[in-house]
Amino acid sequence: MSKEIIPVEQIAQRILYLRGQKVLLDRDLAALYGVETRALNQAVKRNADRFPGDFAFVLSRQEIGRISQTVISLPGLKFSKRVRAFTEQGRGHALQRLK
Repeated sequence: MSKEIIPVEQIAQRILYLRGQKVLLDRDLAALYGVETRALNQAVKRNADRFPGDFAFVLSRQEIGRISQTVISLPGLKFSKRVRAFTEQGRGHALQRLK
């Protein structure tokens, strides 16, 4: 995992508004941290007890469909079976616990 500073603009352009919350999709968060999406999700699953209950949620098929239709840069999203959205509450401090 890189220790580089990530420009705010790079993060801001990936934020979506879902279920009344600002979120980052698992694939975007993984890219920002320089890891594979699969690895990020496995780490979160293995360490579920370290995170607050509202830290992340799994998107419904309808939500995935809506996002894949509106966000041009995510063409493969509609074929994903399970997509997590990480809430603003969990951004940063909770992921640091995985180290």
